[in-house]
Amino acid sequence: MGIKALLRELELRPQKRLGQNFLVDRRVLGRILAAAEVGSGDTVLEIGSGLGVLTEALAAQARRVVTVEIDEQLVAILRRRLEGLANVEIVVGDILSLDIARLMQEEPSREVRPYKVVANIPYYITSAVLRHLLEAIARPQLIVLMVQREVAQRIVAQPGQMSLLAVSVQFYGRPHRVARVPARSFYPVPKVDSAIVRIDPHGKLPIASHHIPQFFDLVRAGFAQRRKQLRNALPSGLAVESQRISRAMAEAGIDERRRAQTLSVDEWIALYRALAAEGNEGTRHPSDAV
Repeated sequence: MGIKALLRELELRPQKRLGQNFLVDRRVLGRILAAAEVGSGDTVLEIGSGLGVLTEALAAQARRVVTVEIDEQLVAILRRRLEGLANVEIVVGDILSLDIARLMQEEPSREVRPYKVVANIPYYITSAVLRHLLEAIARPQLIVLMVQREVAQRIVAQPGQMSLLAVSVQFYGRPHRVARVPARSFYPVPKVDSAIVRIDPHGKLPIASHHIPQFFDLVRAGFAQRRKQLRNALPSGLAVESQRISRAMAEAGIDERRRAQTLSVDEWIALYRALAAEGNEGTRHPSDAV
């Protein structure tokens, strides 16, 4: 039975406040599964179960599927529809308020095995979901998301078109756009096209975890005044002397006239390290400024 017919039979209407647009194109479903490379030994976290179409497909290939849905009406339907699938666990709740590590624990050992994330989430929480996943103690080994096409372009952007979102994702992993998804692939039809994005998280982060908040303070300061050259944006954004910024940029090999959107993630990291080293040489601790 098609999604539209199923919704009519259940007398359900997609809830706009939850950003519900259901995938109706089976070919797109195949592209998502192929991008996620789900195998018989895999554990998968699905975010946004919807009517369970993707959940069923994942369950047919994976060892274990943990699927999270916030809409209690849909959860009742899911429980009936997926009742015979022993490898599916339905969790009711908001993914942003759930502890990922606890969510993915396996009984009785409470071990968190490597897992993949597959999600067709409401677009208005894309950035928040990505941050929640990538900053989790138990980060996924792979993420496949359906996102708004413009957001996908921002995520995979290169120096010259970088944004805070691009740096935030590329710091944690390597993203690439898998496929464009036309708006007609959903019901109800949204106003924008979508895209499938795959993110392969880095095995080891380039900066120690306790320094990451200070690193992003630096990045945010640069993008807060993106039209300004960094030599002008960073001193005010970080409350740091301009001479210190100039010395750090020179040490990192970055022309101080450049703007935030032109820097690669590696250059931001080099600038952070140079600025932290500047702090160590002075009277202030680097965390005071960055």
